[in-house]
Amino acid sequence: METKIAYIEMQHSYKRYQMGSTTITANDDVSFGIEKGELAIILGASGAGKSTVLNILGGMDTNSEGSVVIDGRDISNYSPKQLTAYRRTDTGFVFQFYNLVANLTAKENVELASQIVSDAQDAVKVLEDVGLGDRVDNFPAQLSGGEQQMLALGRAMMGQPELLLLDEPSLGLAPLIINDIFREIKRINELGTTILLVEQNAKVALKHSHRAYVLETGKV
Repeated sequence: METKIAYIEMQHSYKRYQMGSTTITANDDVSFGIEKGELAIILGASGAGKSTVLNILGGMDTNSEGSVVIDGRDISNYSPKQLTAYRRTDTGFVFQFYNLVANLTAKENVELASQIVSDAQDAVKVLEDVGLGDRVDNFPAQLSGGEQQMLALGRAMMGQPELLLLDEPSLGLAPLIINDIFREIKRINELGTTILLVEQNAKVALKHSHRAYVLETGKV
């Protein structure tokens, strides 16, 4: 009988960093799976290795050992060129501190993504979808923290990726704003995008997720 493989399947993943003569193991035999269309969450304290897992799944880092299968393809064997193509076409990534360009408007920040992805959505429509239709000409410094998070979310969705990855979307935001962010994340998920996010805020995250894992010092 053939074993069914999940949409995301991280198996026996290790990530080791060499600091002089010391080896630091960020991922220590991490294994988990996520089904297509799920909204899944990895919980854990700061320093547990959550962002390392996310960066590997997003193709921005590579693991030292183990397999990372996304939709049947083991990206741990990808070349740098293949990883670049994977980041452009298959995934959307929302960084912990947004990575917005300060001297570009909200519309221009979102339009940046259209330069590297095919079949990009209309920038104004994307901003309207995330509740920023009246902020298209504002610069990031003129937006609240929650609006900046929505802008980063809209930019990540410009290429209509199959997989959306978010690094602590509730960090530093007020409770009411966090609820708005998660409502938008849930809306995107209900449209068919598989979502994985890492969080410390268990109460809010578990309320919205289909599946959750806890990461402690590099172990699930």
